[in-house]
Amino acid sequence: MALGGKMIRPRLLIDAHEGLGGTATQAATDAAGAMQLLHIGLIIHDDVIDNDTVRRGEMNITGQFSSEAMLLGATSAAAQTWGISSSLLAGDLMLNEAQSLLARLDLEAPRRLAILDIYDETIAESVAGEQSDVWLSLHLDEADSEDVLTMIGRKTAAYSFEAPLSIAAVLAGSDDSLVERLRAIGRRIGIVYQLRDDVLGLFGDEHETGKSVLSDLREGKETLLINTARTHSAWSQVAHLFGDRALDAQGGLRLRQVIEESGARAYVESMIAEHCKTIAGLIAEAELPQALAGRLADLTSACSLRCA
Repeated sequence: MALGGKMIRPRLLIDAHEGLGGTATQAATDAAGAMQLLHIGLIIHDDVIDNDTVRRGEMNITGQFSSEAMLLGATSAAAQTWGISSSLLAGDLMLNEAQSLLARLDLEAPRRLAILDIYDETIAESVAGEQSDVWLSLHLDEADSEDVLTMIGRKTAAYSFEAPLSIAAVLAGSDDSLVERLRAIGRRIGIVYQLRDDVLGLFGDEHETGKSVLSDLREGKETLLINTARTHSAWSQVAHLFGDRALDAQGGLRLRQVIEESGARAYVESMIAEHCKTIAGLIAEAELPQALAGRLADLTSACSLRCA
């Protein structure tokens, strides 16, 4: 399962349902659509929380609505309020539409309710993960690597990989034990995906990622890279640059050099490799149909090796 063109979440759900021998084709298609709406709603809200007006090189909802309001004569502050308000409402609509799709799945009540329970749990996990991400960025507590990995699991893995796999299993009529095994696999794949994303956020090609290598540094994101680099003696020389909203290219270069020299990048790469091995073991233990096992192995590889 490659990541080209993204749509990772709906594709994962449909592929997993098919791989498990499911026959609820229309319900799987609708549930896949709900996963994409969930993703859109969460990233709209995430952009608001991060004060972002651009996503992948293009203006997001806040940026578009703010710009249009200013062209019509609104002050900068009023236009920003309009843009942020519009984003919050748009995100709310997406989350509501996702739930509505799931509530109307053409399934018997027990399976439909089980899927709605997964959705509810996923929202709660994602919210907790997002709040943890913001809290860690305040640097008021001395977080360790487990704190960061837990945050990643809740913020990214829960909705991006655990939910699609779990819902696919319920749709296919799988028992609870298989649902839980797939959830565990999804959690690990999600962590691999986000760790690679963090590396790309600092060391990737901006033309391929559509994201500035200064963005996470300016926001003070407490990634595993940063958490590890903090333990190096050279960090004190650049700590004042981290989280500086006015960080320039030269300051960003210095920060990235220290992160590289601290061994943080190598450590994160080793963590990605370790998680990939663990995932391979979990896939083997789950005794999945061969086609699905292969797809999950391919997805793990794609997440670990991606460049955008």
